[in-house]
Amino acid sequence: MLTGPIDGVNMRFLARSLTGLFLIAVTVGLLTLAGSFIAGAIADRMAGGGPSAPARERVFSANVLPVVAETVVPEMVAFGEIRSSRTLELRSPQGGRIIEIAPGFQDGATVAEGQVLMRLDPADATAARDLALAGVAEAEADVRDAARALDLAKDDLAATEAQLMLRQQALTRQEDLQGRGVGSAAAVETAALAQSSAEQAVLSRRSSLATAEARVDQVASSLNRARIALAEADRALAETEITASFGGRLSGVSAVTGRLVSANESLGQIIDPDALEVSFRISTAQYARLVDANGSLVRASVQASLDVMGAEITAQGMVERVGAAVESGASGRVVYASLAGAKGLRPGDFVTVTIQEPALDRVARLPATAVDGDGEVLALGPEDRLEEIAAQVLRRQGDDVLIAAGDLTGREVVAERSPLLGAGIKVKPIRAEAGAAIPEAPESVELDPDRRAKLIAFVEGNIRMPEDAKARVLEQLAQEKVPVQVIERLEQRMGG
Repeated sequence: MLTGPIDGVNMRFLARSLTGLFLIAVTVGLLTLAGSFIAGAIADRMAGGGPSAPARERVFSANVLPVVAETVVPEMVAFGEIRSSRTLELRSPQGGRIIEIAPGFQDGATVAEGQVLMRLDPADATAARDLALAGVAEAEADVRDAARALDLAKDDLAATEAQLMLRQQALTRQEDLQGRGVGSAAAVETAALAQSSAEQAVLSRRSSLATAEARVDQVASSLNRARIALAEADRALAETEITASFGGRLSGVSAVTGRLVSANESLGQIIDPDALEVSFRISTAQYARLVDANGSLVRASVQASLDVMGAEITAQGMVERVGAAVESGASGRVVYASLAGAKGLRPGDFVTVTIQEPALDRVARLPATAVDGDGEVLALGPEDRLEEIAAQVLRRQGDDVLIAAGDLTGREVVAERSPLLGAGIKVKPIRAEAGAAIPEAPESVELDPDRRAKLIAFVEGNIRMPEDAKARVLEQLAQEKVPVQVIERLEQRMGG
């Protein structure tokens, strides 16, 4: 009985639910359509709306500079070591005890040419010289005795020959008497025997003369040996004094008074501070630039510089020779250059060497940023459009490059290449004349008292700095204005 009303309620609920779902769907659809309209309007707004304007060519600004052909002396940089081309090694020529050492005989001391540096005990050498002198006197006495004996042998031979002559005359007379029938055969025989005895005596005296002459030669040889022994003894006595062959500075001294040294023992070195050279290694390609058409090494100018706590020590020189062979496991060439006026440099210093190569004609100097990795530059063409041109790179000098000017002479090239620049792009050239002058950094500045005191204390307390370089830096720090380069180098080493 209740079924009818219940079914009616359910049908009304279902109808209302379907109506609600339909309205929700219509609402969502309207909202979606409105969102699409709004999005399109925003897109049109951002696009500027209306028809787009025609695109214009973009023009970039670029720094340009002219290519000027000139004669340039390229420089190559290498690192080398200071060496001494004149060094004397002090060695004991014989064994003995050191009894005297010159005052100031120590490392770093200066010695003069001919100065006596040390003396060995001369007792044994003096005794040997006295014995050699006595041997010479004895040999000279033997020479005089042999000369007298030779004279006696000559006189004895002359007397014997005179007796032989008399015996021959007596034999001739007896034979003559016998021929006239006056003499006898016995007298002739006696005279013949006397002549034979005289001839035998002459032979004996000649043998004695030969013996005397041989003795003269023997004693003369003995005298020469005695004189050689005396000269050797004099040399050994003179070698008990060790002197300086030339003036210089002492290094590696190991001698003390009373020390017993052996023959050829090293006692130190003398280094001539005015005869220095620098050895440096360069590549084979760099060495080829220092060789002329005949294959001979060019006497190029070099400069060796040493940075010593803000003070740069420099010395000028000339290339002298090149190593005869390449060491095993090494490459390139070792070149030696003599130095003149190398004040403050010492053997063993590691220096920077700048070598001047032969001059190059018709080359242009450009910044390294103007040339790409393929050796091409961007040149300014008609209507200020860029052209890419190949350039022959001859040298690289720090931040610059040297190129063969050739057809680029007089043209303008881009000083700094960038990914935005290329062939065909139009640029607005900016020339150096139109640019504002860049103020240069001051070369010298004034220091406040605290900063100056810290720098002076650091230099005075540095034991590794040579005295002449230290004096030069202190003189610069005492001035009213100090070079900025000196201040920066000192503060870098101070850690400030």
